[in-house]
Amino acid sequence: MTDSTSFSQLNLRPELLGALEALNFTTMTPIQAQSVPSILRSEDVIAQAKTGSGKTAAFGLGLLQHLNARWLSTQALVLCPTRELAEQVATEIRKLASQIDNVKLLTLCGGTPFKPQATSLEYGAHIIVGTPGRVEDHVKRGTLLLDELNILVLDEADRMLEMGFEESLETIIGQMPEARQTLLFSATFPESIQKLAAHILTNPTHVKVESVHNDNAIRQHFYDVANDEERQQAVKLLLMAHQTTSAVVFCNTKREVQELTSNLQAQGFSAVALHGDLEQRDRDQTLIQFANQSATVLVATDVAARGLDIASVEVVINYHLAHDPEVHIHRIGRTGRAGKSGFACSLISDKQSYKVAQLEEILGIQITTEALPDKSVLLQRPSKAPMVTLLIDDGKKSKIRPGDILGALTGDGGLSGEDIGKIKIAARHSYVAVNKKISQQALNQLNNGKLKGRNTRARFLS
Repeated sequence: MTDSTSFSQLNLRPELLGALEALNFTTMTPIQAQSVPSILRSEDVIAQAKTGSGKTAAFGLGLLQHLNARWLSTQALVLCPTRELAEQVATEIRKLASQIDNVKLLTLCGGTPFKPQATSLEYGAHIIVGTPGRVEDHVKRGTLLLDELNILVLDEADRMLEMGFEESLETIIGQMPEARQTLLFSATFPESIQKLAAHILTNPTHVKVESVHNDNAIRQHFYDVANDEERQQAVKLLLMAHQTTSAVVFCNTKREVQELTSNLQAQGFSAVALHGDLEQRDRDQTLIQFANQSATVLVATDVAARGLDIASVEVVINYHLAHDPEVHIHRIGRTGRAGKSGFACSLISDKQSYKVAQLEEILGIQITTEALPDKSVLLQRPSKAPMVTLLIDDGKKSKIRPGDILGALTGDGGLSGEDIGKIKIAARHSYVAVNKKISQQALNQLNNGKLKGRNTRARFLS
């Protein structure tokens, strides 16, 4: 008996099956099983699924299946609400395309210079992954032509509309052929998304996956607090009680993020802040530190609730309840992923009774508060980050690969591979996580040794 959820049952080109096998992807997730057959038949699709459902692979397989690598024109466009999500999507599509020769993919996002992107576009690209604002800029200036586009993907379409990109989307879509395949992925399906879908899709197939997280895997706890002073104290008590090396604290405002981060740092916590006022480079480096386990607590606004590549979060704390119950679900969905159990804590006050009622309705539970951990836990020391991130002044422009950095540290450097964590290669810089115990030795090795046969410079990322 054949397995209907096996990728091998799909009529995929051999290069894609080979890439899936190399990635150890054998069984489709629910969203993939329901959407990929329709996508491969070139049908328009509306897919309602949350972050972590496997939706990127679903549309990635579709656009790569139909791609003609010998025809150097923009055949597929994927629009994402944030640069972080765009880069995550581009990375996954590149992995799926690894066995197809000469596939050119470009990311077009704000926060980076326009001119180098325009220069790259002059050489052509098969696939564009970008944010609406920057893609619109290229379309208006004539540096990006969409007249031969075959597939349009809107990823996290609800988030794009929430961020005010509706006019940008209209401008972009107005420059592409009507005879195309359109795939719309959205975690929620409010009236604004229904109107957009009716405008840009033709006889779409509707797919919905209720949840990608096992409700039993995320234990939710609610605690009463009277004011912000009690909130800050509650966060410390919860972090100390759980002794976690991976926690995300969600705040509703940038000011709260900064105040709480400063307070936690003063108390000895390895905390970093993420919000919209940060420069793009600082946002990138903050996420790298947290993903590398060289920071234990990420304090963030809802920019981090969806679409960011943050895995293995042990605890989520809602400093305030989210304004929208759907956002609450996205927040707590950062924990309890990939079959692991998760812990979600929410701080509530009497003034938020209406939000509590909304949550009870959407979650189907009766919310009761419980006592915070005893203050005796504050006698312990906060969990220290096990890793340190090193920043290296060489990247993709210097043709550096992860194996080059690993070799420089474990070969002549003599360090154990077990002490080396995640390695990320950017355009002009690279980042490597190393065990804190050998961090100085690793830094000395990079600065005094050779990387790909030449000298380089490295420093601690702080």
